[in-house]
Amino acid sequence: QVQLVESGGGLVQPGGSLRLSCAASGFTSDYYVIGWFRQAPGKEREEVACMDNSDDKAYYTNSMRGRFTISRDSAKNTMYLQMNDLKPEDTAVYYCAARLDVIISVIGRCPGEYDSWGQGTQVTVSS
Repeated sequence: QVQLVESGGGLVQPGGSLRLSCAASGFTSDYYVIGWFRQAPGKEREEVACMDNSDDKAYYTNSMRGRFTISRDSAKNTMYLQMNDLKPEDTAVYYCAARLDVIISVIGRCPGEYDSWGQGTQVTVSS
């Protein structure tokens, strides 16, 4: 069973940066995708970005492109979300999720569904 543990959230001032981590374990497939999502209070969950473990291809939701960067450390089975120039509207619980047996460069997008989810980490942007 895939287990995902997010970390790195916290309180940051507008314009600041945070790097979230998603430590993954229990994969039963050679290929998997990690997606980052966020959910703000009273709003629906929205996708931020995804990356798989086969190469450095990544896809971003258009509104996230530029300030957010997803990356990976395959040796540690960890995906990261670097968030720069944070704004109060970025305040949300951030989740990572895993989908097995998908290569995003083959399907040309992030997967529509994910198999496993982490517990989330709170990011609060406030002065």
